[in-house]
Amino acid sequence: MTTLENLVKRFLEYCSVEKNRRLQTIRTYEYYLHRFLLWAAKHNLQEPKQISAALVHEYRVWLKQLRNRFGEELKVNTLNYHMIALRAFLKYLAREDIKSLTPEKIELGKMEERHVSVLEDRELARLLAAPSNREDPKSEIRNPKLRAHATLIRLRDKAMLETLFSTGLRVAELANLNRDQINLKRDEFSVRGKGGKIRVVFLSSSAKQALQCYLDTRTDPSPFVFVRHDPAAEQSQISNLKSQIEQPLTPRSIERIVSRYARIAGITKRITPHTLRHSFGTDLLRGGADIRAVQTLLGHASITTTQIYTHVTDQHLKEVHQAFHGKRREDKR
Repeated sequence: MTTLENLVKRFLEYCSVEKNRRLQTIRTYEYYLHRFLLWAAKHNLQEPKQISAALVHEYRVWLKQLRNRFGEELKVNTLNYHMIALRAFLKYLAREDIKSLTPEKIELGKMEERHVSVLEDRELARLLAAPSNREDPKSEIRNPKLRAHATLIRLRDKAMLETLFSTGLRVAELANLNRDQINLKRDEFSVRGKGGKIRVVFLSSSAKQALQCYLDTRTDPSPFVFVRHDPAAEQSQISNLKSQIEQPLTPRSIERIVSRYARIAGITKRITPHTLRHSFGTDLLRGGADIRAVQTLLGHASITTTQIYTHVTDQHLKEVHQAFHGKRREDKR
């Protein structure tokens, strides 16, 4: 193992133990730094002091020539992820007083303005109503346990969609919600978001009602708010529903559920849990909320991230255009 490989390993351990980074963050660093190590090995790069601005430039040129499985070059944000990981590694080397390129020499590529997809009012209404309106074939099954299970699933999914739109939670935050976190009497609760930061989110009356109805129907002791409700386990003679610890829904499962209800609601564009988060932020700004307040509610570290919503909230600019544009031409007619 080369010196660079050892240092990368120590860096990842530092991120885990000292910085208490999320597992996903550490895996991301590991993935992109592994690619750098593979490239470095081909260039006989083994010592951190060999890393220079010119060498990093060569690495960026090589990355630019890579193609994905569709034959497309890497996107700017993907290229930036490589540089962010390398810059974090260089910061660690500087902290350890190990001679190498200063992290400030790593610049990120200019990103195109980000476009967010949001639900229009009618689409949102149809999506939120989809679990209640869905005709489930299990409703005709005579087995009362299966009918109860189908009802429970619809209540869960209704509560999930309402909570996503009411709070703007990220999908991972929703998946990790515990029942003891939610105070339905106060209509608010705290959630730990990115970077371990805690913020307060609020429940609308419809979200509170949907959650209350779902949780009151639950008989399992699972601490998680949104769980699988496996029908096979419920029908098993060796497992008792009251003692069964249901597994929480994974972020991927939640994504599939949201996508399914979007199709049921007749929405043709791609809808994800993050679309509901975007719709939450946009709804607040369109309603006149201060952008700083929206930043706090969404848990954005930077106001720049929140500003991506402003391009869909400038209804007043359209009104200004309609009221004042071309008036002099009309007067001359």
